[in-house]
Amino acid sequence: MLGYGKWEVVYYEDRRGRCPVEDFIESLPEKAQVKVFAYIELLEEKGPFLKRPYADLLEDEIYELRVRFGKGRYRIFYFFWSGNKIVLTHGITKKTSSVPPTEIERAKRYREDWLRRFEEAA
Repeated sequence: MLGYGKWEVVYYEDRRGRCPVEDFIESLPEKAQVKVFAYIELLEEKGPFLKRPYADLLEDEIYELRVRFGKGRYRIFYFFWSGNKIVLTHGITKKTSSVPPTEIERAKRYREDWLRRFEEAA
């Protein structure tokens, strides 16, 4: 599943059409948004081959995109789906030395919701 090739980044949306990652990105200062979008493009280009300092595996196939801008440390959570898709779930401004476990669990819940809805549609 995770080979070389074209990767497509998609944004997770809940059943009501809310998009947590988009809301997070829009909340950032404009210059930080530019850097986030540059990292998303890099993720789309490299897929699972994008490593530290840009990206890292957290646990249970949940990854983080690691963006630093000025004093801000931003994390965008994602997972791989359906061969060539990367689903961005949500983002946080990181304020502690490690990613809060609650945010990893949130990414897992979003992934479960995404998979359940797309399996229902299949």
